[in-house]
Amino acid sequence: MEIKRCAWPGKNGKMIKYHDEEWGVPLHDDDKLFEFLILDSFQAGLSWEIILNKRENFRKAFQGFDARKISRYKEKDIERLLEDSGIVRNRLKINAVIVNAQKFLEIQKKFGSFDRYIWQFTANKVINNNFKSLKELPATSKESDVMSKDLKKRGFKFVGSTICYAFMQAAGMVNDHTVNCFRYDELR
Repeated sequence: MEIKRCAWPGKNGKMIKYHDEEWGVPLHDDDKLFEFLILDSFQAGLSWEIILNKRENFRKAFQGFDARKISRYKEKDIERLLEDSGIVRNRLKINAVIVNAQKFLEIQKKFGSFDRYIWQFTANKVINNNFKSLKELPATSKESDVMSKDLKKRGFKFVGSTICYAFMQAAGMVNDHTVNCFRYDELR
C-alpha cells in the first residue's frame, strides 16, 4: 500500500526522509533549534532541497552548529567558509550566522534556554493547521511576524517572517503536513 505524504518532497530520497522523520516534529533541543535557524536562514532565496543536500557540509563547516564556537568566528573563519564549495557561500548569510550565534547565546542566558524563548510565540503549543494542498500553505503567519520582529529587535539577522515561518514548520511549532499526509495525524 502506498504511503500518502505531502507533495513537496517529490521523489528525492533525502527530502522524503526529512519529511517523514524530522519536518514538523516539535523540537525542544536548543542545539537542534539553532541548526534549523541557521539552515532556514541560508535557505532564503533558495530551495530547501539545495540546503538539505548540503546539510552535512554545513554541519562540518559550522563545527556541528556549535553556537559557542560560531559566536567567536573571526575573519579567517569567514574566509574559510567563503572558500567551502560544500555550503552556500554568501558573505551576508555567513556573517548573519555569527551574529545569530551571539544573540542565541544571549537569549539562552536571559531565558534559561532558546527553547523557552522561541516557543512563547505559539503559546508553548503546536499550531495544527488543516491544509488540504500545498497551495494553501502560507508563507507567513501572525506568529511568525511577531517572532521575526522580536528576533530583529534582539539583533538577529536573516530572520524575516518567511524565514521564521519556515523555521516554525521545521521545528514543529506548526503542523503544516497536509491532512491527507500520514504524518499529519501522527504529529497531531
